[in-house]
Amino acid sequence: MLTLKNISKTFNIGTVNEKKALQGLDFKLNDGDFVTVIGGNGAGKSTLLNMIAGVFSCDNGNGKIEIDGVDVTKMPEHKRAKYVGRVFQDPMRGTASDMGIEENLAMAYRRGKIRGLGWGITDKERKEYEKLLAMLDLGLENRLTSKVGLLSGGQRQALTLLMSTLKKPKILLLDEHTAALDPKTAAKVLEITQKMVEKDNITTLMITHNMKDAIRMGNRLIMMHNGKIIYDVSGEEKKNLTVKDLLAKFENISGDELANDRMLMN
Repeated sequence: MLTLKNISKTFNIGTVNEKKALQGLDFKLNDGDFVTVIGGNGAGKSTLLNMIAGVFSCDNGNGKIEIDGVDVTKMPEHKRAKYVGRVFQDPMRGTASDMGIEENLAMAYRRGKIRGLGWGITDKERKEYEKLLAMLDLGLENRLTSKVGLLSGGQRQALTLLMSTLKKPKILLLDEHTAALDPKTAAKVLEITQKMVEKDNITTLMITHNMKDAIRMGNRLIMMHNGKIIYDVSGEEKKNLTVKDLLAKFENISGDELANDRMLMN
């Protein structure tokens, strides 16, 4: 489903602030994989997602990115968007706050289509939106015309998640999408995430600083450090991991101590 070959990304090349965010990364996701991604600050996690989404290009034209067999390496972000769904850390991103819930869903549904005079929302669409919103169990199916800006952070993030999966993307990118939420709301959004990913068997990459969530969610876990994948685990071995195991693995493989307060606290 997703193949990355020799992916490198360096920022501020030739300056004192030069930073190698990704270093010759090779990575493959199989169809239906749900991979959690962990690592300290500056490990290259978000850069990895940005490379897949097309926000950044590979260094010097090297490297190759394929999504579902299609070479998207040189494809711009707006064209690559038809393959990719994405939810960011900030609940304010991904939705139009001054538009209603149904209008936001309609925009997501029509992504990639030519918008003509018949852009209005049909009764059939409204019934479908109500059905989908009911799955979130947040009461939003009764608030189709409510402005998104009036929703709570958790409601908004759940709506963004629904919008990002509405067209069944080839790959879903979750960039710490629960980090800005309180623990109870974060747990609810993760529950919704699990439900939606399983419903359509969506291949997913989820960055998280919560090691317990990283172990519990998905079928595979990767650990990043200095722009490289230093640990890749799946199946029963992943299920049997503990937070203590992960901290020990990081120290043994990288030679460093994982000094990241958010990760150590979770």
